[in-house]
Amino acid sequence: MTPADDGPHPYYTEQILDGLKKRGIKATFFVTGMNAEKYPEIIKRMYDEGHVIGNHTFYHTQLTSKNRKEFKEELIRTDAVISGITGDDVIYVRPPYGSWDKKFETELNMFPVLWTIDPLDWCSTNVACITEKVVNKAEENDIILMHDYYPSTVTAAFNIIDELTKEGYNFVTVDEILFD
Repeated sequence: MTPADDGPHPYYTEQILDGLKKRGIKATFFVTGMNAEKYPEIIKRMYDEGHVIGNHTFYHTQLTSKNRKEFKEELIRTDAVISGITGDDVIYVRPPYGSWDKKFETELNMFPVLWTIDPLDWCSTNVACITEKVVNKAEENDIILMHDYYPSTVTAAFNIIDELTKEGYNFVTVDEILFD
């Protein structure tokens, strides 16, 4: 599974969606509310094409001991944006930097999704390095964290998908990994 994180981006997310459609793959996109609000047509496309859309806060805020209330408000605001576009409730959240408070799970009826492989694509333009980090570590039921905000990520994502598909891996959405 390849979640995309931080978007949607008006150019790179569209490229990722095109490539996923061509390959018949569904992914999970964790989007910020501010970007979902700017690009509702991309959120609608994700939804219409069968991808899972999750919450990544409104402004990509990291939860700390001092901002719990604001963090919770960002989750609620982002849910409202996404559900306003899709008509569905948002169940999954990928908390920025992995910072999470388990109380939110019952307070907001949200399920956190973290990752098992982080190729650090946000800080590298080296497609081969990003690809190699994932392909060399990948195992069954891994959740691969990638960011749909960089041209190198787009290329690396398809290299990863193509290589791992040849090795017999299937790509699925987070709900299929977590609850099947």
